[in-house]
Amino acid sequence: MSEAIISSAEELQAVNAYGWAARDSSGILSPFHFTRRTTGRNDISMKILYCGICHTDLHLAKDEVAMTIYPLVPGHEIVGEVTEVGSNVTKFKVGDIAGVGCMVGSCGSCGNCTRDLENYCPKMVWTYNKHYHDGSITFGGYSDKFVVEEHFAVQIPDNLPLEGVAPMLCAGISVYSPMRHFGLLEHGKHLGVVGLGGLGHMAVKFAKAIGVKVTVISTSPNKKKEAMEQLGVDHFLISRNQEEMQAAMGTLDGIIDTVSAPHSLTPLVDLLMTDGKLIVVAGSPLQPPELPVFPMILGRKSIAGSATGGMKETQEMIDFAAKHNITADVEVIPMDYVNTAFERVAKVDVKYRFVIDVANTMNSPY
Repeated sequence: MSEAIISSAEELQAVNAYGWAARDSSGILSPFHFTRRTTGRNDISMKILYCGICHTDLHLAKDEVAMTIYPLVPGHEIVGEVTEVGSNVTKFKVGDIAGVGCMVGSCGSCGNCTRDLENYCPKMVWTYNKHYHDGSITFGGYSDKFVVEEHFAVQIPDNLPLEGVAPMLCAGISVYSPMRHFGLLEHGKHLGVVGLGGLGHMAVKFAKAIGVKVTVISTSPNKKKEAMEQLGVDHFLISRNQEEMQAAMGTLDGIIDTVSAPHSLTPLVDLLMTDGKLIVVAGSPLQPPELPVFPMILGRKSIAGSATGGMKETQEMIDFAAKHNITADVEVIPMDYVNTAFERVAKVDVKYRFVIDVANTMNSPY
């Protein structure tokens, strides 16, 4: 078949879509017309209702890690209503609510995929800013509609407010997965959480739901009252207060570090008890931290990393949240506020996640 015929066929199968995109490293978003594929046999199509704003969206919009493909439609915290299902789809029907997080594809056959760890597949396809299997560029959830293979969508229970669910598809699973894997989501454990932002406040909520003792470590004293009174945190340490940090040495079973800004890991390792684990779920790729080898050796302590979660675990996280009535604390915004929201994200001026009301404010012409 000639390239011209293939191109023509692809155009016939394309569906008009509308979103907001960044065109260059200014990171400024504006309306953008593009196309998505039609619903395949294993796909569901969705009308997007809400999409959360992750700090990664800002990093990629500004090409801060030198890997952005423009034009860029961000968004990997997507909740929507299923509008069409492919002939092979069994998990969803029209009218269901579905969620899509950080990935939309993987090879399906490697050792990671066969262990429900699609997030570590070497051929994992991000929800945006990545080449899909057919060679097209993936566009994210700052848009009116979405098409995704059913395997990479999760079922959203009826009892959760959808705007609060959206951030859980990135922020929620990014902390739930390491907490489960490293045995920190267990009653009686003492968990440290570094940073009380989008990821940090989700870690606190998951932990408190089953009786885990929680200490938040933060550079912001003004967050202490809210953390303890509203989120139920047991202890709050100011990381710059050496007396507080020293008094807490050797008290934590594990720490979830959610801070992306450069910071020393040594004071955190000192907070761990013997065999304690420091799990880094965010970080600066431009300024990697020094590794505190000696304190690790003396206490048989570990530093590990974790990146989001597989699809089975993501569904487990959503079901756990539904059982314990957990959602993210959000500020809902209209689509045309997104550039201001980006400015505020950069200043850490949000409690704790912006969520775009896509359905009511996108004003799609399609």
